[in-house]
Amino acid sequence: MDPRQMVAQHIEGGAGVTVAGMRVPIEQAGEFGVIETGQDGRLIRAFREKPSDAVGLAGAPDQVFASMGNYVFSSEVLIDAVRADAADDGSRHDLGGDVIPALVAQGRAQVYDFSANEVPGVDAQERGYWRDVGTLDAFYDAHMDLISVDPVFDLYNREWPILSLPEPLPPAKFLFQEEGRTGRALDSMVCAGVIVSGATARRSVLSPGVHLHSRSEVEGSILMHNVDLGRGAVVRNAIVDKNVRIAAGAQVGVDADADRERFVVSAGGIVVIPKGATVEV
Repeated sequence: MDPRQMVAQHIEGGAGVTVAGMRVPIEQAGEFGVIETGQDGRLIRAFREKPSDAVGLAGAPDQVFASMGNYVFSSEVLIDAVRADAADDGSRHDLGGDVIPALVAQGRAQVYDFSANEVPGVDAQERGYWRDVGTLDAFYDAHMDLISVDPVFDLYNREWPILSLPEPLPPAKFLFQEEGRTGRALDSMVCAGVIVSGATARRSVLSPGVHLHSRSEVEGSILMHNVDLGRGAVVRNAIVDKNVRIAAGAQVGVDADADRERFVVSAGGIVVIPKGATVEV
């Protein structure tokens, strides 16, 4: 998203607050906070949380605007709204639940149609990409988006780089080429500082500092910073948080019943190992 375009509309429209809206099928309205607009398609007339009777858009009755949680405020309007809310004993003092609905009631809220946002270097498949990663399965799916052959969110777009401050780590390293002990990563994203020592990673994201020891296997998984996977260990369909040590020969994502006894398992069957844990055999 290029936020400058949203800010430009906010200034041009003279709104107190502008809320980014993503077009979704009306059948999915019950999964989101929904923005209902007037006939002009811009002025917000209602801000509803997961409605069962949502009203479609004026120009597209089979769609609704889902709130993306991105806001642009005029500073004075925001200050006044927060002060008024602080003085209201009946308020929960929640931005989305109290402050913005108050501005909607005053006719000072507008929606920004995210589908109109133009990002350089983005093709038709990527246009309008957005994910709500509020569940474990959604978080997992967003990572799998990154490693698909034709990613719907392309980190390799040179015209719209994602700027960050990388750690001063060495390049990733792949060791050994022997029968059953070849360091390799297939359909995966491998970050700096990773060592794949005679191990195999498939359809996975290996974060900085991950170390895969000989004959270990990772498949369909997200390994956070500094995860250490012991010799011969197996991890499948999992989210492994930072600084986890998985002992040699241990298995995660292989036996569903055993996993549910030891770990959190998402509705979609993704095993989650918490930060700093040690997984023994």
